[in-house]
Amino acid sequence: MRVLVSGGAGFIGSHLCDSLIADGHDVVCVDNYITGRRKNIEHLIDNPSFTLIEHDIVQEFSDEIEVDRIFHLASPASPVGYMRNPIETHLANSIGTHNMLKLARRCSAQLLYTSTSESYGDPEVHPQPETYFGNVNPVGPRSCYDESKRFGESITMEYVRQFNLDARIVRIFNTYGPRNDPNDGRVIPNFIRQAERGEPLTIFGDGTQTRSLCFVSDLVRGLRLAMECPGTTGEVINLGNPDERTVHDLAMIITDYCQSAAPVVFLEARQDDPERRCPDITKARRLLNWEPTVTLEDGLRATIEHFRAAETLLA
Repeated sequence: MRVLVSGGAGFIGSHLCDSLIADGHDVVCVDNYITGRRKNIEHLIDNPSFTLIEHDIVQEFSDEIEVDRIFHLASPASPVGYMRNPIETHLANSIGTHNMLKLARRCSAQLLYTSTSESYGDPEVHPQPETYFGNVNPVGPRSCYDESKRFGESITMEYVRQFNLDARIVRIFNTYGPRNDPNDGRVIPNFIRQAERGEPLTIFGDGTQTRSLCFVSDLVRGLRLAMECPGTTGEVINLGNPDERTVHDLAMIITDYCQSAAPVVFLEARQDDPERRCPDITKARRLLNWEPTVTLEDGLRATIEHFRAAETLLA
């Protein structure tokens, strides 16, 4: 099967490309490197089953492209990435998503749109089920990501209703693992980079806010199941790990694993940063027979080992 992965040079996208190729699929990776990194997919460049297209999805695709499935991941996804590129983020998730949907319709391809737990904003319901409409600030500094992802969900569902497109939506919760950009501001790579350098670990707020962290291999397995399992057309599905931890606890675990004596410093909380974040994965368990299997402890050790081996902490 010929599978297009938009954002395929990104953290999650590159792991998805690996998984698809390992199972015998031909993969078309599309990326413009606004936040993706070529080194994430360099090991695939000479693979005959891998095609790299450097392309901004805001521009329409050539009529020569023919694919059977589309995983649409292209968008800045970390606060550093989307706040540095707010207009590009709006466009990737609006015009870019529309272009991906038009391509899927022309090719009669299945499509999976990757949305985000940020669509729930700073939630007033906990844990967050897919039926919760969210508590999002439509004009705040994070809205370029939150609201554009919500728009992407809306237009995806219109293609399902209007054109019977075989599409589904996955809301991805916090994900970590090898190939995390150590400089993208997310909590796990940020803490590892600081601990390994002996720098203070910076926490925005008082550290009692929670995150639920899913290892990237579990997430990729869930994405593939959401695409491949019958009965997922038109569904919205949470993928994440319901193992909820405070940010302060994560800092302590990482300093322990890195054998670091670095202190923790508390900075002013970021505007609209969610206080609690935890997925309700009842639907994923029912429809996909999916749940995470990698423990936080094992995942963190693997991530730290990768960062050290790749010397990414010096980047």
